[in-house]
Amino acid sequence: MIRMLVADDDSLVRLALTDILGDAPGITVVAEAADGAEAVDLARAHRIDVALMDIRMPRLDGIAATERLRGLPDPPEVVVLTTFDLDQYVYDALTAGASGFLLKDSDPAEIIRAVRVVADGQAMLHPGAARRLIDRYHHTTTRTTPHARSRIERLTPRETEVLALLADGASNAEIAGALSMRESTVKAHVSRILATLEVGNRVQAALCARDAGVVG
Repeated sequence: MIRMLVADDDSLVRLALTDILGDAPGITVVAEAADGAEAVDLARAHRIDVALMDIRMPRLDGIAATERLRGLPDPPEVVVLTTFDLDQYVYDALTAGASGFLLKDSDPAEIIRAVRVVADGQAMLHPGAARRLIDRYHHTTTRTTPHARSRIERLTPRETEVLALLADGASNAEIAGALSMRESTVKAHVSRILATLEVGNRVQAALCARDAGVVG
């Protein structure tokens, strides 16, 4: 069972999301928050697997809340809710540790799929949207590039191949098909990649890969 937290300052949106998720098999909403600070408090009090997080909220916004959630001893995965005109906020949330983002008017089936995907340790990012965000906001600097490269150099050649595909938005199944591997083997590689790069999720690994020049 995937245990959910829904955080949105709009009570009607929160109710709609809770209804959508509550009707999905294998998902239960165990907590609802009206702002980021309440979301962090509830995550400390309940075991949360995935948090669905609005970005614009009072007291503590979704970006700051995401960073705090990901810093917990047993951190939940986070999916942020946004609109297309908030790319900078989305990028900030992803670098804070979110595993993906959705539009607020996403189809209910897409919301449910996103929850299941990130609960399985994958990123819910459309490849084109992910690349657009990285290209627009993630600028390589002389300070970050050597650090990123030094971390990438710790990977095996096979792990580097997996990282390149991951950074291009490929799912575990797509990576497995491209490299003729079992999906379980891909998952093991991804876990080692995250540990070696000292990052919290696939999105941050993709950003590290971009800094190091693994992807164009």
